[in-house]
Amino acid sequence: MRLSKTDIYALKTLGYLGTQPPDRFVGSEELSRATGVRHTYLVRILAALVGHNLVISKKGQGGGYALPRPPEEINLRDVIRAVDGPIAPLACVSLNWPKPCVEESRCRARSVVWLKVRDAVLESLSRVSVADLAEDFRRGVDYSECLEHLLPASELLTRRGLRATGPTRRRKAKGLG
Repeated sequence: MRLSKTDIYALKTLGYLGTQPPDRFVGSEELSRATGVRHTYLVRILAALVGHNLVISKKGQGGGYALPRPPEEINLRDVIRAVDGPIAPLACVSLNWPKPCVEESRCRARSVVWLKVRDAVLESLSRVSVADLAEDFRRGVDYSECLEHLLPASELLTRRGLRATGPTRRRKAKGLG
């Protein structure tokens, strides 16, 4: 599992909603201002969250968005699934989007690594709730710094990206290569 910009924005949005009184609906413009997420992007994120019953929406006067239940009852496992889909590293170990593999019964990596990775990530995410995000929001932690630390797939696979972390790069920097 690798976090995306959309994940970070969803966490910021839920953190803000988690700070609101239970009966208050927040308009998308206010949410955009409070989180710094572009309105057009925010509306797509909200649609995904509404579609998975992690946020409710109300149209008309006094409408907007709110949490459907207390923030302590909404965990990050469900949020990440709503925004990104599978959490499992491979479809052959996915609980909600499984794809059978012909090597499943013989594959040691599946049982020794990938099932354990999936379970550990699911367990960790299920222990963190929107209440935790709301506490961060109250403290002024808005996750913007996280955007600078995302691991872009395109750079991870390039020759330059591989060299940047390898011993050759360090040797060249010291004038040895």
